[in-house]
Amino acid sequence: MALAAARPFLSEGGYGEQEMDANSALMELDKGLRSGKLGEQCEAVVRFPRLFQKYPFPILINSAFLKLADIFRVGNNFLRLCVLKVTQQSEKHLEKILNVDEFVKRVFSVIHSNDPVARAITLRMLGSMASIIPDRKNAHHSIRQSLDSHDNIEVEAAIFAAAHFSAQSKDFAAGICNKVGEMIEGLATPVDLKLKLIPILQHMHHDATLASSTRVLLQQLVALYPSTKMVVVTLHTFTQLAASSLVDIPKQIELLLQYLKEDPRKAVKRLSVQDLKLLANKTPHMWSRDNIQALCECALQTPYDSMKLGTLSVLSTLSGTIAMKQYYYNSQGNTSAPVRPDDLIKLVQVCCYHSNSAIAAHSVTVLTNVASCLEKDFLSLEQDAVSALQSILVLCSQESGVGAHNALKTAFTCMVKLMRSRPHLSQPVVESLLTQLHSAQDTARIPMCHCLAAIAVQLPVLGEGMLGELMELYKMIGSSSTDKQQELLVALATVIFVANQKTLSSDVKSVIKQQLENVANGWTVYRIARQASRMGNHDMAGELYHGLLTQVASEHFYFWLNSLKEFSKAEQCLAGLQDNESSVALACIAKALKYYQRGIASLTAASTPSNPLTFQCEFVKLRIDMLQAFSQLICTCNSLKTSPPPAIATAIAMASGNDLQRCGRITNQMKISMEEFRSLATRYHDLYQSSFDADSATLRNVELQQQSCLLISHSIEALILDPDSASFQEYGCSGNVYAESEYERSMLSVFTQVLEDVESLSRKYPPVSYLHTMCLCGAIISLLRVPLSFQRYFFQKLQSTSIKLALSPSPRTPMEPITVQNNQQLALKVEGVIQHGSKPGFFRKIQAVCLNVSSSLQTKGVQDYKLLLESMTNEMEQRVEPHNDYFSTQFLLCFTALGNHSVSVEASVIDSNGIIWKTGPKTTIAIKSMEDPFSQQLRLQQQQQQQSQQQSQLQRNALCRF
Repeated sequence: MALAAARPFLSEGGYGEQEMDANSALMELDKGLRSGKLGEQCEAVVRFPRLFQKYPFPILINSAFLKLADIFRVGNNFLRLCVLKVTQQSEKHLEKILNVDEFVKRVFSVIHSNDPVARAITLRMLGSMASIIPDRKNAHHSIRQSLDSHDNIEVEAAIFAAAHFSAQSKDFAAGICNKVGEMIEGLATPVDLKLKLIPILQHMHHDATLASSTRVLLQQLVALYPSTKMVVVTLHTFTQLAASSLVDIPKQIELLLQYLKEDPRKAVKRLSVQDLKLLANKTPHMWSRDNIQALCECALQTPYDSMKLGTLSVLSTLSGTIAMKQYYYNSQGNTSAPVRPDDLIKLVQVCCYHSNSAIAAHSVTVLTNVASCLEKDFLSLEQDAVSALQSILVLCSQESGVGAHNALKTAFTCMVKLMRSRPHLSQPVVESLLTQLHSAQDTARIPMCHCLAAIAVQLPVLGEGMLGELMELYKMIGSSSTDKQQELLVALATVIFVANQKTLSSDVKSVIKQQLENVANGWTVYRIARQASRMGNHDMAGELYHGLLTQVASEHFYFWLNSLKEFSKAEQCLAGLQDNESSVALACIAKALKYYQRGIASLTAASTPSNPLTFQCEFVKLRIDMLQAFSQLICTCNSLKTSPPPAIATAIAMASGNDLQRCGRITNQMKISMEEFRSLATRYHDLYQSSFDADSATLRNVELQQQSCLLISHSIEALILDPDSASFQEYGCSGNVYAESEYERSMLSVFTQVLEDVESLSRKYPPVSYLHTMCLCGAIISLLRVPLSFQRYFFQKLQSTSIKLALSPSPRTPMEPITVQNNQQLALKVEGVIQHGSKPGFFRKIQAVCLNVSSSLQTKGVQDYKLLLESMTNEMEQRVEPHNDYFSTQFLLCFTALGNHSVSVEASVIDSNGIIWKTGPKTTIAIKSMEDPFSQQLRLQQQQQQQSQQQSQLQRNALCRF
């Protein structure tokens, strides 16, 4: 249980234990390289990729690769092979080599060896390094020369190198194309060598002329060599060339369809289908109606299930893209008038009841996508789709094979998509799922529950209707403690929480707890409690967390569970609020704050250096501050009763010219509350921007909290402070906003209601009256009555991203400043490495890194002249696109003001949608600006001259007096 409870929030926290520093690790490996034993040398070589992963900065990587190049130059072939494998594994670090010429020189010296195996390994080494030496003419010449070798190993290595250099160098690709064509057409070249030479031609995509000439050559090869292997390799090269060059893709689709239709060989048909799917994924907009029609005809005519499955997989890929609308709607004239081709519908209607579950699944996918994307003209297709989905559900839920499981997952995805676009079809689908839940295999029940939960989130009315059957099923779960049974317990509990998100009845809670006591282990109980916290069922979650406290062995896990228990108790205190009861609301908020303070203390104790729980602590602190702000605002509203405006308030307002002064002290208190809520909204926005690895539901939750603060701030302004200039249009919901969860739906409903109340009240009555304060208290109570949802990122990281920065020049010791003369500029080089967890880019990917450099004068030195404020600071920003998770750039900084400066470098990332995320890190170095010697000498001379002039003036004045 201790290990299991750590899994959600400790799995992606750190990147390794404390290790020795980079220099010590490199020296340790260097000692192994210098050993006289071959085994120790090999062991040292193969440990280099791990070293690069831990310390991925250029200084170490450059030194390490130079050492490997030395081993490659003087070692035997086995050591060279080990170095080659290390180079291929560390390909993304090659561009960090600083001394590329020296590295290539040491490696290239082996090409002149008399040993063909050594030359072959060297050629493969050069091919692996093609990304950093694409235009080295000596490497090009060696590859061309080795292609004519009589040693097969060397020729194959030359082919490997030629393919890699062709992909990187336009000049090499243009020069080698004719040579490769001559070798393929030559009678002396063996067939197996020709099969290896042909794939080189897929890299001839650097310009349109080269791609066109290569395509002509490939067409000749297809005609000259009709054997199965040659046709398969040539056609695949054709496809890769077309996909890379983005020209002649329609011709390639027609060619593949021709071979699929006319060539009787199964291998050629299979290759054609694979390449058609590749083109469907990459360029679906290039498919014409005739292409899709031809594909449908092939599927209808073929007697082979494998070919039918392949063509349907291509159609299922196309059905979710723009190609399907192009197929159904006329490209000319009125786009709202669809054509009615029968072949596609006929094909999927026949195949969706096929005995092969994969064929049926692909057919249902096509049918669902067609029914979802078209208008109401195809009503019969909707019923066909529902019937086909029910058929797959009945057949595959009784089987336990991998094929049946995959078909079920496809069917469930189609169900959710169809319910979203056609809600009126949901009732029969839900009834079928509930019916099959009783008799299905455990492997099928789990995805069924996930599907039911997704449908219930979209359609809450259906969720409430299925609660009774779900509870009956929960009681019937067997007493076995297998992994599937535990997973089923979690899935069923999730559906129950979704179906009844308001409050769980005592009967439902007793059934769940009794079943958990009978068969569930601690990890299952924790997962169910986590789902309860996400769905807002805090009373159930608090009881489950409390029962787990004695089942963990680690102190950190105990404090983590204890904090979750306290948070659940706090939110449970807010669940019973009633309208227009401000005194009760104050008591409930005070009680909730007491539990929250206990919980934040436990949460802080649960954090570790490797996993500081930054998001969790900040989210809870913001919740505490929000509750305190709510409490303060309710007290401010009550102060209108306890401390009404004085009798002379009207006279004071007339004298000051501020009409709000007639309301008394409540005006200033309301201003303070409004600023506090705006500050909270800014902090929520900062939390949003720092959560790059969070899932979309968590981010939406943070956004809703921010909008709550802005709503209350706007309500205060509109009701009391400035009712004339307050605008309601920017705060209103534009159209129907699609809500992903019940929590979001409830919050949006509260927002709309509060805005309507505030708008109607602000137009009827002048401020400030009891109606205004009651409206504000009612808005707070309405917001607090919606149970807070603790989303996935609070418990679990599915994506982990961090950035390491290295600055140069860097100080020898951390506290020592870097000295620079005030008449010179400092070239600050910033290097960075992006580190990922086990699932890089799971939610969003890094497109660019934004580096902000700022400097400020800390202590001012002795200076005789005044400086402008701009000369005391530096503010710069650069955006860098990382390559292979590495980036570097330089800044030129001026320090004209003498004294000690602090330079801060902060990194933020930009995702593929252009959104900036303040992920950090922030690094600071100290700079000491000193006066240059020439200026110092000149200043001293001027001072001496001034002193001598002053002395001579004094002497003259004294002589004049006498």
